Amino acid sequence: MNHDMQARAPISVPERHYVLDAALSPPFDQKLEVAVFGMGCFWGAERLFWQLEGVHSTAVGYAAGQLEHPRYEEVCSGHTGHAEVVQVVFEPGRLAYTSLLRTFWEGHDPTQGMRQGNDIGTQYRSLILCAGPEQLDLAVASRGAYQVRLDAAGLGPITTQIQPTTSFYYAEAYHQQYLAKNPGGYCGLGGTGVACG
Repeated sequence: MNHDMQARAPISVPERHYVLDAALSPPFDQKLEVAVFGMGCFWGAERLFWQLEGVHSTAVGYAAGQLEHPRYEEVCSGHTGHAEVVQVVFEPGRLAYTSLLRTFWEGHDPTQGMRQGNDIGTQYRSLILCAGPEQLDLAVASRGAYQVRLDAAGLGPITTQIQPTTSFYYAEAYHQQYLAKNPGGYCGLGGTGVACG
């Protein structure tokens, strides 16, 4: 039996969020919803979301690939199909999903395909994983609206994948809230400068 077929242990992560002091893993309160975004290197992406009013918790991980409980080196190899993603746990009564979408579109360049700036590879692709048909409809509508704005600015077509959510696998503990623990750390995020409206 090769190692891909064996049951793999989940990566263990801290119980509490380093910045928000909230639970990092489920179960989450029933009033909370979960959204998942891939927008390049997950360090800077996570910081964007934990700063929003109404976000309860965030975590970085891997999703939309084939391997269960992948490790960072495996994801970076490009052979797992996983993207680096941020799981955002938010309170919809205080923060609308559409506001999260605005942060997503404005926080990176969604026209770059399998890269984000100098970060090149399938794990850096732009991705929205939707928890249910409502999120899916809103994400697709926001992509269309943002494409109109990008067209007007002379930028290319959006390459963002939008699909139903898949398993979210937590990344290693040192990646969680990385830029809070390492304030001078690398952040490869850069938006297009085009507002979402």
